[in-house]
Amino acid sequence: MSSASPSSKLFLIAAIAFILGIILGYGIGFVSVSPQTVTVTITQTAQATQTQTVEKVKLTVIGPWAGAEMEAFQQVLNKFMEEYPNIEVEYKIYRAEDVATIAPPQFAAGMAPGDVIFGWGWWIKEMGEKGHLLDLSDLVNTDEYITGMFDSVKSGDKIYGLPFTAWAKPGFWYRKSFFQQHGLEEPKSWDEFLQLLDKIKQIQGIKAPIVTGDSVGWPISDVVEHFIITFGGTDMQLKLISGELKFNDPQVKAVFENYIVPLIKGGYFSEPIEWTKAIEEWWNGDYALYFMGTWLTGMVDDPDDLGFFPLPGAKGVVMGTDYMCVPKYTKHPNEAKLLAKWLATEGQKVHVGTHAGKFATWLKVGIEDHWKPMQTVYEKLSGMKPMPDLDDSVGGDWQKLFWDQLKLLWVSPDKLDDVLDTLTENFPSK
Repeated sequence: MSSASPSSKLFLIAAIAFILGIILGYGIGFVSVSPQTVTVTITQTAQATQTQTVEKVKLTVIGPWAGAEMEAFQQVLNKFMEEYPNIEVEYKIYRAEDVATIAPPQFAAGMAPGDVIFGWGWWIKEMGEKGHLLDLSDLVNTDEYITGMFDSVKSGDKIYGLPFTAWAKPGFWYRKSFFQQHGLEEPKSWDEFLQLLDKIKQIQGIKAPIVTGDSVGWPISDVVEHFIITFGGTDMQLKLISGELKFNDPQVKAVFENYIVPLIKGGYFSEPIEWTKAIEEWWNGDYALYFMGTWLTGMVDDPDDLGFFPLPGAKGVVMGTDYMCVPKYTKHPNEAKLLAKWLATEGQKVHVGTHAGKFATWLKVGIEDHWKPMQTVYEKLSGMKPMPDLDDSVGGDWQKLFWDQLKLLWVSPDKLDDVLDTLTENFPSK
C-alpha cells in the first residue's frame, strides 16, 4: 500500500482544523496550503451563552370592582402584564368595608391578604401609622397630581397610599330617549325640579320619579351630600367633615326638613333597592332619575343615551379617588411597588380610556385620553368646585352609622330628629 503524498497530508490537517473549529464554536479566518507549510488562523466567532431563567412572580391585587367595573380594571392589569411578562397579577374582589375588617387581623399576624390593596384613604393612613404598610413617597412626584390628592394618605413626610383614577357624583342621570319621548327637560330651578318630578309621577308605568340605590347605605349618602352642598353650601360640607358643624345644628336640619324629607314623604324617592338592580329597573323605565356616580356610564347598554343634571344651584360636586397601598408583609415588595407606581401613573391612562367612567388624577393624562362619554361629563362639571366625600373623609365606625341612619330616614322620615341627634352624638372627636 502506498503512503499519502505530502499535499494530501497537508489537506487532511487543514480539514481536521476546520472541523474542530465548527465543533468548538470557532470559524476559520484563513487557511494557506503549500508543499512545505500549513498556516491555520483560527478566529473566535461565537461564545457559549448561559440561559438565565427569570422566575415569574405572582402578585394579588385586592379591589372593590365587580361586573363591568372589574372588566375595565382587568384591562389595566392585562396591559401591565403585557409590559412586565415576568409578573402575573391576580385580582380579587373585596369591598372597602370588607378590607377594613379582614386585613387588620392578618396584618397583626404578619400576613397580607394581597400585595397591592385598594381601600379608603383614612384607613390606609391609619394602617400606615400602625406600621403595617410600606412608605411609597419615593415612587411618585406629588406635584404631578391634582392638588390635595395625597392629603388623606399622608402622615408627616410619609405617603402610605397612591391615588388611582377619580370618580364624581355629579347629579341625577336620565335616559335622553325617555325625556324626549315624554317631553321632559332638565330643570333650571328648584321649582322646575319639583315640576319635573310631578310630570314624571303622572307617566304610566312609573313606580317613582327617583330610584333609591342601596348597598350598605352609601348611595343614599351620596344623595344627601348633594343636597347639603346645594342648599347648605360647600362650606357646610367641609364643616360637617371637620366636626365644626353638628348634624343637629338648625341650619343643617333645615336642609333635611325643607328639601329631603318632603321628597321622601311625597313618594318621589323609591324605597331603597340594591344599587345594581336599581340600574336595571331604572334603565327599563320603572323609574326616570337615578343619582349615581360617573361609573354608571360604563354599566348601561348605551352610554350615548345618558344625560344628567345636578340640582339647580349646586356649586360643588363630590369627587374622590381610589387609593392603593402595599402591606409591608408582602413577599414581593419590589414588584408590588412597581405595580403600585405603574397603576398610579401609566395605568391611569389605560383606565380612563376604558368604559370605567373615571377621571385621571395624574396630570400627565389628557382629557383626550378619556373615554368619549366621560369627556362630555368633564366639560359639564368644569365650573364646579371639587368636594371631598363626607362619609369617606370621616370614616371609621361613624361611616357605617351614617349609612344606617340614612336608610332609616328613607323608610321613616318622621324620625329625622332622632337620626340627626344620633349622628351628632356619635361623631368622632378630633
